[in-house]
Amino acid sequence: MNLCYILAMDIKDLVRIDLNLLVALHTLLEEGNVSRAAKRLFISQPAMSKTLGRLRNTFDDPLFIRAPHGIRPTARAIELQPALRNLLQETQQLLTPPSFDPKSYSGEFTIAVSEYLGLGVMPKLVPLLYREAPGIRLKTVTRVEKQLDRLAEGELDLAIHLSRSHYSDEFNTHSLGRESPVVLSRKDHPFHQGKGELTDYPFVSFYIADVEDLAIFQQQQIVDTAPERDQAHFETSHLLTALEIIRDSNFMMAAPPLLATIPAVADGIVSTPMTEQTTTIEYMLVSHRRTDNSAVHQWLRQKIIEVVEIA
Repeated sequence: MNLCYILAMDIKDLVRIDLNLLVALHTLLEEGNVSRAAKRLFISQPAMSKTLGRLRNTFDDPLFIRAPHGIRPTARAIELQPALRNLLQETQQLLTPPSFDPKSYSGEFTIAVSEYLGLGVMPKLVPLLYREAPGIRLKTVTRVEKQLDRLAEGELDLAIHLSRSHYSDEFNTHSLGRESPVVLSRKDHPFHQGKGELTDYPFVSFYIADVEDLAIFQQQQIVDTAPERDQAHFETSHLLTALEIIRDSNFMMAAPPLLATIPAVADGIVSTPMTEQTTTIEYMLVSHRRTDNSAVHQWLRQKIIEVVEIA
């Protein structure tokens, strides 16, 4: 017989069962008296007697027989009692909101975060998480396209990225702050000696996920500061490579100012505000609403927010 057909039969049989009947059967077995069982379930004795009739039809067994001081369970009812008790206990656990204790939690999370945001957030976040939840396993990924789709599909738990121009209602967003972009260059760059304009020098283009969806490109493209297409430029997804090129050449890079505040990055590099700058960069923490009722996801979101606020 086809397995799908068997499963469909099982579901069809289960649909006929009223969970209240099983609760009533459990109560009758514990009380051994119709009146006491009715009182415990806050129903009348006639209603309890009617429920007992439905139970007998469901199990095709009398279940109880009259006794001098109440009712006595049949052999079938006695056989049902252990499984019935376990079923109701498991059902109650299923309906009880899970408690969350960071100290005893064990699980893995995947966060999409660009390299420069990771440098600013993760060194503070990771030690904090492992102090409070030593069993947590955290994985970050940097090159992730279509991040919102992957959040919706469950491939990602959270994303920390530059704000997109649009988020649908299925996502929770929390702004982590705004800044105006800057230009990074080496300290002894000719530009700082008054030689030429920014657009006279070659630029490094750093990889940004889903760049076409960024809110900043709805205001003013930061690449407008970069040279024309026929001028020298270099594109990379490796932040350390980009920084070393900037330190050892006349290349520049448009970047979030957060990058210049990181000691490992700032060595030998200076940041220059863009001229006539009206654009701002907004950092966003994003999750999918499927995690709204997950205590551990909410805890992780709050810890990220706390770290950014401390920073």
